[in-house]
Amino acid sequence: MDESLPVQRFENLPSSIEFESLAESRNVPAVFTGCIKDWKALAKWNPSNGGLDYLQEWVGSCTVEAMLTRSAPVFYGDLRSHERVPLPFSTFLDYCKQRKQNTDCGTDGKPKDDASEQIYLAQVPIMNADNEERVQLESLREDIEVPVFLERRVFASINLWMNSAKSRSSTHYDPHHNLLCIVAGSKQVILWPPSASPMLYPKPIYGEASNHSSVALENPDFSIYPRAKCSIEYSQRVVLQAGDALFIPEGWFHQVDSDDLTIAINFWWQSNMMSRMSEDSEHMDAYYLRRILRRLTDKEMDHALSKTPSTGMGKIKRQLSKLPSNGKVDHLENELDGAFEKTILKGKELQHGNMLHELEPVTLQVLHELVSLVHEHVKVSDRCQPAQYTSVNDSDSGVKGENKKVVTANLFHLEDDQVAKILCTLESSVLQHVFLNMAHNFPRTLEALILHMLSPVGAEVLTRKFDEIDQQISEEDRNKFYQVFYGAFDDQFTAMDAILNGKESFALRAAYKIFLTLPMKYPKYNLTAVRIIVQDIPNLEEQ
Repeated sequence: MDESLPVQRFENLPSSIEFESLAESRNVPAVFTGCIKDWKALAKWNPSNGGLDYLQEWVGSCTVEAMLTRSAPVFYGDLRSHERVPLPFSTFLDYCKQRKQNTDCGTDGKPKDDASEQIYLAQVPIMNADNEERVQLESLREDIEVPVFLERRVFASINLWMNSAKSRSSTHYDPHHNLLCIVAGSKQVILWPPSASPMLYPKPIYGEASNHSSVALENPDFSIYPRAKCSIEYSQRVVLQAGDALFIPEGWFHQVDSDDLTIAINFWWQSNMMSRMSEDSEHMDAYYLRRILRRLTDKEMDHALSKTPSTGMGKIKRQLSKLPSNGKVDHLENELDGAFEKTILKGKELQHGNMLHELEPVTLQVLHELVSLVHEHVKVSDRCQPAQYTSVNDSDSGVKGENKKVVTANLFHLEDDQVAKILCTLESSVLQHVFLNMAHNFPRTLEALILHMLSPVGAEVLTRKFDEIDQQISEEDRNKFYQVFYGAFDDQFTAMDAILNGKESFALRAAYKIFLTLPMKYPKYNLTAVRIIVQDIPNLEEQ
């Protein structure tokens, strides 16, 4: 650990050149007191001075994507711990107004089980260079300004962060430089350099939340994560008030605690990472290594599929809360929608409003092929237990090896998996229609397909198809599609886990090849060091 990396403080704003030489190029954090004190937003958005009414009038009609979790006031960034749900901005502002009114009257805000405390507006786009369609609050940009020392930067995104009640974000790092600006309220930020990775136990690099710590904030288990006891010793704490800003360099772990009714804006921009890999930035080595390994793993996965490069795991949707659970189903309904063949023969009308003979021929053919595969390969008596894949997470869950359903090697190869081959060759629009019809008319068959027929390579192909679907339809249609898809499952969270576990198993297999060659290319990284940095790869020495 390098203890000579104190957070810098600037009482006067530096020039762009000064900022680059004193903070950005050295990858060290910096506080800028009063950095945004002249923003219009500080006066116009102030909740104590009619700011909530202003926001409601100005952008209240917008629909934003909110983070919903049962673990509040702690918000974990991995997909298994929260949902992203569409919410009218005016509804969230009403929550804020009610809580402020209760607080002003001396009461303790909302009840602990109230949904408003489980909602956090995290990373709502005001500007997004890669996806203009996702920009939900573009008009708010009129009330903010780019700080003078960032004028030469090209931003990846500008985002709004807002909470009605006290909240805490899980410990994580970002792959971009970040300037966090406080518009209202206050935040406490705890920072760790990337060299603190071994103490913070980042999730495996082949997982969907590889930039987040595995250690639970509300109840850390030091028997599983013993090094985490030392993490606070190497941290630095910063308190930010309205008008202040904090530069968080890429790769620096941070945990953010927000007071009631806090509003913030952040700017993200890409760094020239590889040019920073010099001897005077060894505190960044763990971060660089994780980024390099993740990129090499992605390339290995692309090579295995011989398909379009992956866009990562961020596009998987978890739209689960808007549809009621199917609940318990009786024995007859568990028969894998056995009327399918009869429906084909008789041209029976579908619940979705389509006659089967009215479907596009390719859609009907694929529908028939997938359902036939499920009927041929899945036993009805096995359907109650979802498939489990060996992964690094199994060691933490207490699952015994003999109780696992181990995936055989051929399920990692596209040419050996009939379901994966079908999914891979389909146009994404066709797959969308197939899944919508299965969800509406053959939900038990779709459930069996995902929980028992989807291999690791199939999960990877499926999520890439989801990426393509996301890019081709509107946000409203995307939300509806995922609500219908996941609404077909008795246990919607198990469906998400089955897809994520399979995808991570596929990525892990690709990662093995990369990890094993690393010590030969970079002798300073022995297997033990690699395992600590990328996070405890199981049985690495045996592979």
